[in-house]
Amino acid sequence: MKKWSLYIGSYAGIKVFIHWTFWIIIGWIFLMHYNLGHGLTEGLWGILFILALFGCVVLHEFGHALTAKRYHIKTRDITIYPIGGIASLEAMPEKPKQELWVALAGPAVNVVIAAILLIYLQYTGKVPDLTSLTAEDSNAHMFNLSFGFNLFAANLILGVFNLIPAFPMDGGRVLRALLALTMNRSKATRIAATVGQFLAIGFVFFGFFYNFWLVFIGLFIYLGAGSEAAYESTKSALSRYTAKDVLMKQFTCLLPEETLEKVVQLLLNGQEKEFVVAENDKLLGVLTRIELIKGLSEYGKASTVSNVMRKDCIVLHPDMPLHEVYQKLMANSCAVAPVLDNGGLIGIVDKENIDEFLLIERALKRIDGA
Repeated sequence: MKKWSLYIGSYAGIKVFIHWTFWIIIGWIFLMHYNLGHGLTEGLWGILFILALFGCVVLHEFGHALTAKRYHIKTRDITIYPIGGIASLEAMPEKPKQELWVALAGPAVNVVIAAILLIYLQYTGKVPDLTSLTAEDSNAHMFNLSFGFNLFAANLILGVFNLIPAFPMDGGRVLRALLALTMNRSKATRIAATVGQFLAIGFVFFGFFYNFWLVFIGLFIYLGAGSEAAYESTKSALSRYTAKDVLMKQFTCLLPEETLEKVVQLLLNGQEKEFVVAENDKLLGVLTRIELIKGLSEYGKASTVSNVMRKDCIVLHPDMPLHEVYQKLMANSCAVAPVLDNGGLIGIVDKENIDEFLLIERALKRIDGA
């Protein structure tokens, strides 16, 4: 289970969580209605609308997740935040056309929902007079429009907004995929990230004059674009190497019956922060500093390693491409992974060692370039 998140169900093996911060927007909506002089009924309808809207956000994220599943890419979970939803895909497809379809699937869901709602509104005669939407009379604002029309408009806005060509919006991935059809992925990412950051600066500028929310959106896009560019740059730099290039052969192997007290001594007396657990040459799991601290607080230092070790560790092959190794470590929030060859443990790879390897390679390139 995810920390600070409420599990609400799953579909197609994909779990859905609501982060605790989501409830802030529920309270904010109710207070907004209260400050506008609305009664309890209007406040509850406002909350119901937000819940329906975020139901559409969940469907949007499932659009991404289920399309990615067609290309054999798993989604760990979907989490709902006040700013929207995030489908935690283990990776994005490397092929441009596949990434294009995965990116477009989310907004396409919102367009389909909007189309269904529009058909319903037309059938029931509840489509409002559009001229009233531009009237200066304040009574013509969204609170006086029908629930269905507001949900229709919100889905239309969600679909269009997500197609803004800027990471981490879907439109940024669409732009990258289109560019990658004619150039390498790394260059396509740099161009798409630059476009995104340029648009983000525009959002921040206009936000100071028109709507301060645009400032937050601009900052979110700017940081997201930079993060995506840095991540893709790292993947590109690692693409020429394999796990054996960063293999660590000197490491401590723990027995499952050893105590946490002994592990603490190893941690304090050396540089190792993660340990492999094995018995009779059989890999059983890994023990990281996170599991160690949690085990000490729950069971005490006399507890054994087997009680707190992580059994769902990533297992690597020495010839696995290093960018895939890095991607797996990032996706599974695991700092270390054992490397097996013909069933035998030959070493470990950890994220810190990969980062150091990158620093050395970049330093050598600068020397060669000089």
